[in-house]
Amino acid sequence: MGIDHLALFVAAGIVLNLTPGPDVLFIVTNALRSGARAGMVAALGITAGCFVHILAAAIGVSALMAASATAFTLLKWAGAAYLVVVGLRMLLASAPTQGGPIAMDPVAACADGESAKALKRVFFQGFWTNALNPKVALFFLAFVPQFIAPGAEHKALAFLLLGLLFNANALWINLGWAGAAAWMAGRMASAQGVMHWLERAAGLMFIGFGLRLAFSDRPAT
Repeated sequence: MGIDHLALFVAAGIVLNLTPGPDVLFIVTNALRSGARAGMVAALGITAGCFVHILAAAIGVSALMAASATAFTLLKWAGAAYLVVVGLRMLLASAPTQGGPIAMDPVAACADGESAKALKRVFFQGFWTNALNPKVALFFLAFVPQFIAPGAEHKALAFLLLGLLFNANALWINLGWAGAAAWMAGRMASAQGVMHWLERAAGLMFIGFGLRLAFSDRPAT
């Protein structure tokens, strides 16, 4: 199939996905605030956004973006602005009502229609958090080709298969992050103030990620 060192590829992908970044922070924040379902939906949104980069890289769109300073800059600023907006929403979110323990899953506590809307919003926030980050596209262009055999007959297909494998491994790791964060939220169920300050801290980190992306340079090609 034109793929070299598959075991090394899987191991490297697992290590990379275990490293905290904007995606992990988004998943953990939603799981802490709204329970396991919200965290898992956030993980699915992140995974869906990653598919955009995999498909784009496989057909050459990401390579074109990497070669174009204008295209990279436009996507970079769009992604940075979105991360800052998400961060500001977390930072300015109102504190939970005092007087009782917070629900284990506030999303589940809503009416069915409102719950579905809330989960849909979480999904698309996760999707755009990943899809608008040009660094993810450039990561795939730099990382995946190292495991494609030079003589592979169908390099695009090999790239696509490796990207799908990377994303599949990332999904179960991200679901694990969601489960762990939801368990932690359960242990802190009566500490409403702590949860609120954790969300504010996450908001500041998102703003930091956005500013870092905004002022980053396009990697040399």
